[in-house]
Amino acid sequence: MAELATLARPYANAVFDIAKGAGALDGWSRMLGCLGAVAADTGVRQLLEAPEMPDEQKAFRLADICGDELDDRARKMIQVLARNKRLGLIGEIRDQFEELKAQDEKVLEVEVVSARPLSAEQEESIRAALAKRYQREVTMSSRVDEQLLGGAVIRAGDTVIDGSVRGKLDKLAETLQRS
Repeated sequence: MAELATLARPYANAVFDIAKGAGALDGWSRMLGCLGAVAADTGVRQLLEAPEMPDEQKAFRLADICGDELDDRARKMIQVLARNKRLGLIGEIRDQFEELKAQDEKVLEVEVVSARPLSAEQEESIRAALAKRYQREVTMSSRVDEQLLGGAVIRAGDTVIDGSVRGKLDKLAETLQRS
C-alpha cells in the first residue's frame, strides 16, 4: 500500500496543481470521484487488469464509461496513466487529491468510532478540540463499534487517537507480554 501511495503521489500533486491553477478543485474532485468509483467496480477492475487488452484501449473504455462526467484534461490524464501503466492508481490518486484539497481548504475530515452513539455535546466538544489543535475547520462523521467496549477511536487525517477501552487493554496485554 505504501508503494501505491508513493507511485500515485506525483500524479496527485500534478492534478492538484492543475486544478488549483484553473480554480477547478471541485470539478476535479467530482471527476476523480467518478473515475475512482468506476475503477473500483469489480467488472471494470477486471477489464483494467486484463493483460490481453492494450492499455490505451483500457483508458478509452474507462473514459467512455464515465461519459460526460470527464472533461478533456481528465481524459488526457487517463491516457497518461495508461501510457505509464498506472491505471491501477486511480483510487489512490483520488484519495491523495482529496487530502491535498482538504489541506488547501483548511478542512480536516475526522472519523470518530465509539462504543456508543455520541451525544450532540460530545460531538461538538470533539470537533472544537480538534479544530483548536489542528487550526482547521473540522468535518466529522461518526459510527458505532460495540467491540470497542467503551471510549472512542478518532482518525484525523493520518493521526489516530485510540482512547478506546479495547485499545487500552491491547496495549496493557502487549506491555505484560514484553515483561
